[in-house]
Amino acid sequence: MAHTLADIVTNGLCMGCGLCASLAGPDRVAMRWTQEGRLRPVAAAPLDAATLDLINAVCPGLHVEGMDAATAGPGAAFDTAFGYAQALWRGWSGDPDIRFRAATGGVLTTLAIYLLETKEIEFIAHVKSPSDKPLRNIPHVSVNRADVLDGMGSRYAPVAPLLHLAQHLDRGRPFAVVAKPCDISAIRNLAKHDKRVDRLIKYLLTISCAGEPDLHFTWRLMKQFPVREEELSLMRYRGHGCPGPTRFETKDGRAFEASYHDGWGEKQNWHLQFRCKMCMDPVGEQADVVAFDVWPGASPVGEGEGFSGIAARTMRGKALVDAAIRDGVLIVERPMTFAEFHDTQIHQVWKKMGVWGRQWGLRLAGQLAPRFRRLRVVRMAFKGGLKHTIKNARGILQRRKGGGTAEPIAG
Repeated sequence: MAHTLADIVTNGLCMGCGLCASLAGPDRVAMRWTQEGRLRPVAAAPLDAATLDLINAVCPGLHVEGMDAATAGPGAAFDTAFGYAQALWRGWSGDPDIRFRAATGGVLTTLAIYLLETKEIEFIAHVKSPSDKPLRNIPHVSVNRADVLDGMGSRYAPVAPLLHLAQHLDRGRPFAVVAKPCDISAIRNLAKHDKRVDRLIKYLLTISCAGEPDLHFTWRLMKQFPVREEELSLMRYRGHGCPGPTRFETKDGRAFEASYHDGWGEKQNWHLQFRCKMCMDPVGEQADVVAFDVWPGASPVGEGEGFSGIAARTMRGKALVDAAIRDGVLIVERPMTFAEFHDTQIHQVWKKMGVWGRQWGLRLAGQLAPRFRRLRVVRMAFKGGLKHTIKNARGILQRRKGGGTAEPIAG
């Protein structure tokens, strides 16, 4: 029996991607902000069985898959924690301004502009911060360089990047998507039910994601300064340096900044959505190209020039990066190895090693648990060891007792 939208939300599995609203249509499902600072779907009209079955089939809150060898293509290397890759590099944008302003090295911004200017695609579907409500991220479509630059930068707050995906497919024109790993997984899920996905979406680009905080994370940062949300004209999480400060600007010309460590220090509460704590694919295993933070030891030391780890997972992704390097729009310093990714993304490895225990914790609590296919859940758990698995299962059961694994019905 298909799960309702309320089932998915109240079990803490929704990530607010917006795909369910896109498939159902705005007259039947709307994305709304909750008091907790999250975006959640609300059914405005009953959903027929076919629509609900499709939503269940594609929802990344319910299930996520890893890439298969055929999609990766011949010659792809494989790592238990990071999946397939045709090639790995350390590099950055060939445009010094993009490299400085972007969240890390400007790799995805540069590739998006390159795809548009070489006419491989007609538009890019990504997200941006609107000038009138700079905390409330929105889906964005770019058709030229200026559009892409307008949406440049990390957005560590809720957004529904797939809210208009069905409309984009209805246009029948080639495009690319830049979104979080879970959003990319949702698109791959949809491709099994809609042949237009593989025909029209030419590239899937993503980041290595530590999780999507709700707005409480940003509200906490704002409490350091005498500023209210309605006064803001700009809110930037990173960039203008590497990693760059978090910056708030107001309509009357005031500006306030917090360092990266003030916001993302290990003892800080990131206010991550619960489903992010169950993530088995934070490293974008289903994408064509992934950009990673690759600070040694997984944390920046001071400020510097932007740089990224780049993983081309598919032959299509490798061809894109190779062409961008050849044409000078991307600068590659050297190849990287999976061992370096383990060092620079060790938090993602530990997260993956704990997911099997967390799944069992949810099941023992009688709650829905997400399913993961081809993501080596058990193999990663064995790498973490029995103690790590038990610790994560117990942690979920304790969180469940405190209500931390569930959400109220969005309204």
